[in-house]
Amino acid sequence: MDTTPAPLNAPHRTALITGATAGIGEEFAEQLAAQGRHLVLCARDAEALARVAHRLESRYAVHVETLIGDLLTEEGIAAVEKRLSSDIDPVELLVNNAGFGLINGFASSEWDDERDHWRIHTEIPLRLMHTAIPAMIQRGGGRIINIASIAAFTGVSTYSAAKRAIVEFSEYASRRYKERGVSVTAVCPGMTRTSFHERMNMNVSRVPKIAWLQPEQVVRESLHASATGKALCIPSRRYRLARFLLRFIPAKTAQKVVANSASSTKR
Repeated sequence: MDTTPAPLNAPHRTALITGATAGIGEEFAEQLAAQGRHLVLCARDAEALARVAHRLESRYAVHVETLIGDLLTEEGIAAVEKRLSSDIDPVELLVNNAGFGLINGFASSEWDDERDHWRIHTEIPLRLMHTAIPAMIQRGGGRIINIASIAAFTGVSTYSAAKRAIVEFSEYASRRYKERGVSVTAVCPGMTRTSFHERMNMNVSRVPKIAWLQPEQVVRESLHASATGKALCIPSRRYRLARFLLRFIPAKTAQKVVANSASSTKR
């Protein structure tokens, strides 16, 4: 784990973002840097981290600290926990964004993949919050954003189950710790134009254009929801409507839709 130390006298509040070199995570870094925040960016790819850090420092004159490591390793997560608990340039905003998807169903996936998939979406965010929340309370407050998914309301896969778990915990933590100055927001975007689906080898060519969100909108609405203390954020009116309609759609129907999407996977 390689780190770049933050200056001791940094005057701006600091945000820590996991999975910060692409997609929604990188967009969080962009918009937070534009606000003048100092950043701690966490990812496995050292070259990508250096590229993003250099661009943001040059464009916005903010300090960007990098943590290079794998959150699924003890060394990687311990380094992030150490940074979250530090009183030097303390982290006021934690964005739990790191994650990946699996294209195969539960019975068809390798167990190691399923285990890591569940850990990165549930155990790892909870562990980081377990460190961050007490530190934030002690300092007088802070904010946490957990990136979940509209899939949390479909109940059709281990991905949706993991995202549902983090939504449930975020809503609990928001109620439990808001009076002590800590807000926790679960963000549930729909299909978003990032490399997420490409990395899981999923063909999304049949997804209608109207279903797609841009990461800029997702992050903008997420930051507004967090700033106003909301426990749940579903970016865009169309996905808020989709969440409402999902209450009335049988689980078998939702599962068929997902199965049809998976059937067009790249070979």
